[in-house]
Amino acid sequence: MTGYFFDSSALSKHYHPEVGSPQVDRIFSEPDRLIIVSRLAVVEIQSVFAGKVRSRAITEDDAAILRARFMRDIGRRTIEIVSMNDAHYEAAERLIIQLGSAYRLRTLDALQMAVALDLQEQQVLGHFVAADKVLCEVADSIGLDVLNPERPV
Repeated sequence: MTGYFFDSSALSKHYHPEVGSPQVDRIFSEPDRLIIVSRLAVVEIQSVFAGKVRSRAITEDDAAILRARFMRDIGRRTIEIVSMNDAHYEAAERLIIQLGSAYRLRTLDALQMAVALDLQEQQVLGHFVAADKVLCEVADSIGLDVLNPERPV
């Protein structure tokens, strides 16, 4: 089974068509895969949907439909949620100390990578999926196998 850890920048592509959506949908349709998100991504995806409403890419009604689809995927265990703990916060802090001077490493991105690194140590993670260029660069620099759905395969 291949484990895919999704950042919200890539996860949102499964719910609203945009550049990279076909690659994300292909991952979701793989028969033997595990889609994993952190508890943080559950909050972040709400922010992504709200941003799409603000930018008029979707309506409030569309956002409600997307939220319902997302929650249904969680309920059906199409998406597995990983809780965050103190060790993740400590690892994120270390990442910022180590890499924050060289990269624009945001706090929430460091938390996402800390969870992904933990999953990698547990041998659950196959790929880190994100569409944020800087996040992908940082993840690659710390040894995560990065998939950016916006880049051609």
